[in-house]
Amino acid sequence: MAAELLVVVLLLLGVAVLLYQGLAILFAYQMPRLDPADPAVRPTGSFAIVIPARDEADEIAAALDSLRDQDLPLTDVVVVDGGSTDGTREEVARRAPPVRLIDEPPLPPGWIGKSWACWTGARATHGEWLVFLDADVRLDPAAVRTALAWAERERADLASVATRMEMGSRWERIVIPFYVQMVLTHFRAPRVNRTGSRAAMANGQFLLVRRSAYDALGGHEAIREQVVEDVALAERFRAAGRRLRLTWGPRLAATRMYRDRRSMAEGLLKTMHGTSYSRARQVGRLAGLVGLFWLPLGLLPLGAALGSLPLVAMGSVLWVALFGKHVAFARATGAGVADGLLYPVAVGFYAALLLRSIARGRPGGSVRWKGREYRLRPDGDAAAKR
Repeated sequence: MAAELLVVVLLLLGVAVLLYQGLAILFAYQMPRLDPADPAVRPTGSFAIVIPARDEADEIAAALDSLRDQDLPLTDVVVVDGGSTDGTREEVARRAPPVRLIDEPPLPPGWIGKSWACWTGARATHGEWLVFLDADVRLDPAAVRTALAWAERERADLASVATRMEMGSRWERIVIPFYVQMVLTHFRAPRVNRTGSRAAMANGQFLLVRRSAYDALGGHEAIREQVVEDVALAERFRAAGRRLRLTWGPRLAATRMYRDRRSMAEGLLKTMHGTSYSRARQVGRLAGLVGLFWLPLGLLPLGAALGSLPLVAMGSVLWVALFGKHVAFARATGAGVADGLLYPVAVGFYAALLLRSIARGRPGGSVRWKGREYRLRPDGDAAAKR
């Protein structure tokens, strides 16, 4: 009787795992896509472009060149430099005008560097729309025009475009497709576009904000202590009843988020750790990661060991579903079949980062990004350490 009950419980857990895995597929299919618009489609409002940069010499030249090639006039483009020492400033100077270079003032206590740069740039520009771009984003010539016209058509207060992810190393090709799934599922990404939904997220790589709404809600100053500033800004807009829009634009913009395993680990750790830290939440995420992506693979050998045909059948379905799903995501994001088949390695990468996050959550712990360290306060806020 006990053995039969165990089989039933394991079968029900297998069904639950399948349903969860299906969410990422469902959200991927529901995600709207934005392609370059016809040349006749043009925005009506004025706009300014703000690019925060800190040691981006290897990336910013291509980003600024793609801005220069936009098919509408750019009259207000600002790069806010956060103390770069690698030649970033020289790359920007070579492209002025129309690009202006602004030195970021000293980072005040309680601010995260990127939010401070965005806030500085916003106050130094004019226009009905603010377009925030990361320094490593390369744009199609129609990108800015298409995105602004789309945001106006959707009557959005905050809109963002998910870029095409470029991956150079094997580690990127293994981990990034899994990261995309996590983002889709955790934030319920396509539901951001639904009226009345509580889902809130944005992509700070390519973010458009109506200035009147930005000013009314306090802009980046209101979320100055949040490391994941794009999501924090979207949550603030959602809480205020403002209109959010999110789309996928693989032909509009591309970026390579990380250059090697070390920078990828630092970047993802910064994102998952944040500054509003909860050890219980991180432990729960680790348990979910293991329970949803590793343990289900053990059902097939367990069923064989127990001689249970139902468990063998469910275990086989889970193997096909898990590996098939990850291969599909790998191919959709530009990686290969072999990279998708190595998804358990990506899970292990994430699990290791969560363990590091849990260790860093001790009193006096900190989160580090772009050469700056942000110490966690007891109340979950962060203050710039240096």
